[in-house]
Amino acid sequence: MDDLEVIKKRKLEQLKKQYMNRGKTMEKKWPDTPIHLLDADIDETMKKYPTIVIDCWAPWCGPCRMIGPVIEELAKEMKGKIVFGKLNVDENPQTSMKHKIMSIPTLLVFKNGTLVDRFVGAMPKDMLIQKLKPYQ
Repeated sequence: MDDLEVIKKRKLEQLKKQYMNRGKTMEKKWPDTPIHLLDADIDETMKKYPTIVIDCWAPWCGPCRMIGPVIEELAKEMKGKIVFGKLNVDENPQTSMKHKIMSIPTLLVFKNGTLVDRFVGAMPKDMLIQKLKPYQ
């Protein structure tokens, strides 16, 4: 039983450190590619990550196709700080209506499940990085 108590105590200390670090030791589980989002799972995903940027797009949208590779790159570069998601507005009308998406691409920035900012239109990578800096 002594070995079991030692293991329990060690595990409890690990969990305590993770909690005190606000989950930063769990960064490895953060995706390094944009998450494909649906109306059915978007709320759950927003609660799962402290900061998530959702790219609201459509396949027929030229500017959306321009910003797509930038989102892919930023998902890798900002892993552990910001999670990126992609939401096809044609296939997910409920979320589009809920957040009043009138133009695409629209990037919605959520912090702890709350919408804190939105960016409309395609923009260069450097400009997008500057706009996202406050949310890292």
